[in-house]
Amino acid sequence: MLAGLAPARRRLLLVLLALVAGAAVLAAVLVLRGRTGDAAAAGPVSQDEPGPVLLVPGYGGSTGSLASLADRLTAEGRDASVVALPGDGTGDLVAAAGALDAAADAALERTGAGSVDVVGYSAGGVVARLWVADGGAGVARRVVTLGSPHHGTTLADLAVSVAPAQCPEACRQLATGSDLLAGLNDGDETPEGPTWVSIWTAQDETVTPPESARLEGSLELEVQSVCGGAEVGHGGLPRDPLVQAMVLAELAPGDPVPLGPADCARLGG
Repeated sequence: MLAGLAPARRRLLLVLLALVAGAAVLAAVLVLRGRTGDAAAAGPVSQDEPGPVLLVPGYGGSTGSLASLADRLTAEGRDASVVALPGDGTGDLVAAAGALDAAADAALERTGAGSVDVVGYSAGGVVARLWVADGGAGVARRVVTLGSPHHGTTLADLAVSVAPAQCPEACRQLATGSDLLAGLNDGDETPEGPTWVSIWTAQDETVTPPESARLEGSLELEVQSVCGGAEVGHGGLPRDPLVQAMVLAELAPGDPVPLGPADCARLGG
């Protein structure tokens, strides 16, 4: 093809091809640099200096469900705020993760801290995991989930099969076989960056089975393994004084701390 062109046109075409090749190389370098930067940002976050605490509501987005926990954290000297989720809190959990990202940026800018702690209640724990997987790993010191359906809930399964029209997007995403949960649980459930704690109750009537709240790689704390006589259902998790004391203990400086029956009385159980 080049042989049939006039010399001037041939030179012009060669210059254009060289420019295109150079742009492709530059784009590849920029992508590689971005990936390298992301990997560096996702390294372990210092555990010694807790920053502000962001509390993420569950399905339905009710900020009131976390008000008493936020108040207790504030009373203990922590900077705590509840994240408002978009819409009515039943839409795409990925969009909810975007709201958490914006809240984290705002908290870091406001306080000058280097990291945030996140407490995700119910579906809010899944939102926190989505956020960490999509860039939050570099600024999250600790993620504590409360009764979160990390592996789905059979209540969502039932809604999908019996009343699909009454099961919004977040409901479908919390079904045990959803693509969203399959993606989150494929490989490392607790990626590097933050340290992870899962607090859950054996008496959960919403996250079924309750063991769905287990998170591989996290510090697992079943409420009844700390206080055997504790009566805490799903809705009571963020309001229960014992659970609140467990959250406070796990948000302290340093690494997450194992808790057991010896700690029950101290925690108010």
